[in-house]
Amino acid sequence: MAINFDVRRAEPTDALEMAKVHVDTWRETYRGLMSDSALDDPELLAWREKFWTAALSDPRYEKNNAAVAVHEERVIGIAMSGPSPEHAEGQQELFVLYTYAAFHGSGVGAALLNEVISPSTPAVLWVADPNPRAQAFYRKNGFIADGTVKIEDDVKDVRMVRTHTN
Repeated sequence: MAINFDVRRAEPTDALEMAKVHVDTWRETYRGLMSDSALDDPELLAWREKFWTAALSDPRYEKNNAAVAVHEERVIGIAMSGPSPEHAEGQQELFVLYTYAAFHGSGVGAALLNEVISPSTPAVLWVADPNPRAQAFYRKNGFIADGTVKIEDDVKDVRMVRTHTN
């Protein structure tokens, strides 16, 4: 699927649109993995907007990289990485990468990933399991599951790492 889109660094004024993408894509992706009460919580949008406002303006997060993908003046994807709190110095962690399902396979996800983490940089991420589409996407982009699993909020996550450099 070919579409025209732009990827750019996220700005504090993007917080509400990023929150909407975050909530909508959680509902698309995690229905059946997360509880309906969590996904349908009326405070979820406000909570995510507060998160993105802090992530984009609080000096504590200045080492993070956040980006948005824009199609026809609408944010359609979001990503954020930063220094990995539990891994080797210089290793980046992908904290967030979501695009609307309608844009899966369009190149938006790869463009966002490459915007927030250089393809040559060792990196780590956590991905929900089961989530075969996302796991296949990350494998295509050089990540492999390392066997580490965690459960948070009743969701099983597997860790994927990219150790090589291109």
